[in-house]
Amino acid sequence: MQDAGIIGSIGSVGDALDNAAAESLFSTIQVELFDTKKWKTRCELKSVIFEYIEVFYNRKRAQKRLGYLSPVQYLKQWQQKHMPAVA
Repeated sequence: MQDAGIIGSIGSVGDALDNAAAESLFSTIQVELFDTKKWKTRCELKSVIFEYIEVFYNRKRAQKRLGYLSPVQYLKQWQQKHMPAVA
């Protein structure tokens, strides 16, 4: 992240602004995205990060906290369980 000019933390450890969820996401992006390739421009990297978060991470990536389902699969399962079928 440093090489790309991105600041990975919004606060220091123990600071009220410390955000474990954001830190976890930054760590995941580091391992799954930044450590895999170098990008030529900041614009290209910005586009790749957006695609990773909005398309892959938020919709397709299996997540431990969701019982190893993707967010889309989890939502579908939740809706089937909690919402009555429309006749």
